[in-house]
Amino acid sequence: MPSEIKIENLSFSYTPDKPVLKEVSLEVKAGEKLGIIGRSGAGKSTLLLHLNGILAGNGTVRIDETKVEKKTLPLIRKKVGLVFQNPDDQLFNPTVEEDIAFGPLNFGLSREETAVRVRQALKTMNLEGLEKSVSHHLSLGERKRVALATVLAMKPDIIAFDEPFSSLNPEMVLQIINIIGRLDATLVIVSQSLLPLLSCCSRLAVIKEGEIIADGPKEKIVRNEELMKSSGMDMSFYREIFRNYF
Repeated sequence: MPSEIKIENLSFSYTPDKPVLKEVSLEVKAGEKLGIIGRSGAGKSTLLLHLNGILAGNGTVRIDETKVEKKTLPLIRKKVGLVFQNPDDQLFNPTVEEDIAFGPLNFGLSREETAVRVRQALKTMNLEGLEKSVSHHLSLGERKRVALATVLAMKPDIIAFDEPFSSLNPEMVLQIINIIGRLDATLVIVSQSLLPLLSCCSRLAVIKEGEIIADGPKEKIVRNEELMKSSGMDMSFYREIFRNYF
């Protein structure tokens, strides 16, 4: 079942003199679909990497009542699945089915149960027939779906997406939107593709220079033109196109 996320006063730096996250506090309710927007380099992806302990900054991240720390990582990584922006960072086995099976087998599931999960993930992601294919020989859209299938096979309570719509054609974007809409999990989605993101999320958080500067219902956030412009997500661009050409 979906889990909740609670982040308190999280700070992080890759180098001592350049903070990437600054005292970030954020809560996501169980089953909620949260979108995170902001300019490139604002700290969005860095924030995601704290949810399952790939990065560890100063502050606290909790999944339900469990603090994300070294000793809890096996449990946390069962609960939290992360879908990377570049699927090639996630796919490293010879075939599609082996990529999808890796997670469940690594966490001790039997081969029989793993096979069931692989079939379910393939069906959900419209990948049936590609089981024996070499993942890196597939199209980008197919590889993105395989990467998500590797996460779905783990049946996580939380799924975090880093730019799931980037570099996809409109048909593939629509497929991903529909798949995300059917997921029974708490979702956190980082994206600069604003319109697809709005189709998936009910709430938006805006991050700027490592700080959450706004958080609320998507309708309220996108109607704040000054806020959207300052975060690199200028909606007036779309209005001008429709006003001038349609």
